Amino acid sequence: MYSVNVPVPGRVRTLANDLYPDLIGFDTVREDHSCLLKRLGEANHVAQLQHRAHRALEGTPAVEARITGIDYFADPPLGSAPVVYLAVESPGLESIHSELAETFGTVEGLEGEEYVPHVTLARGGDDAAARRLADREIDPIEWTITELEFWDGTYRLPVSRVSLPS
Repeated sequence: MYSVNVPVPGRVRTLANDLYPDLIGFDTVREDHSCLLKRLGEANHVAQLQHRAHRALEGTPAVEARITGIDYFADPPLGSAPVVYLAVESPGLESIHSELAETFGTVEGLEGEEYVPHVTLARGGDDAAARRLADREIDPIEWTITELEFWDGTYRLPVSRVSLPS
C-alpha cells in the first residue's frame, strides 16, 4: 500500500520518545512517526501513482499544523484497539486530504469525513492506560508543513518527497 504522509518535526518525535515509558504496556509501539495524509492504494508502477498525486497537489501551499494533545480511538475500524495518538489540528492538512480523496477515492470509515489527522503512538492493550494518556496535558507543538512523503507501506520506507508549495 502506498500513501502520502506528513513528516513530523523533531520536536514531535522527541515528545513521542518522552512518552515511550507510558506506552510499553501496549501491544505495539510506533518507533517511526509521521501523519498519514492519504492512502493511495497498490500500484504496479509507482511512478504513475506519484504522477497522479503530484498533479492533484499542484499549487498546494505549505500549511500550518499543531499537536494539540494526546487522544485515542477506542474502536478503530482496522487493527487492534485502542489506538493512542497525538492529535493534529490543521485545516490546511484536511483540505489537502480532501483534494487527494477526490483524485484517489476514499477508504470507508477511515478517510473523507472520517479522516482524523494524527500521529500514532501505540495500539492494542489496555483502555484504561489509553484514557490516562489522553488525560495528560502536553505543550502544543506548532510547525509548518513544507513537504509531503510518498510512502511504501510494504517496505515501510519513503519513496520520494514533494515540496509545498508544489
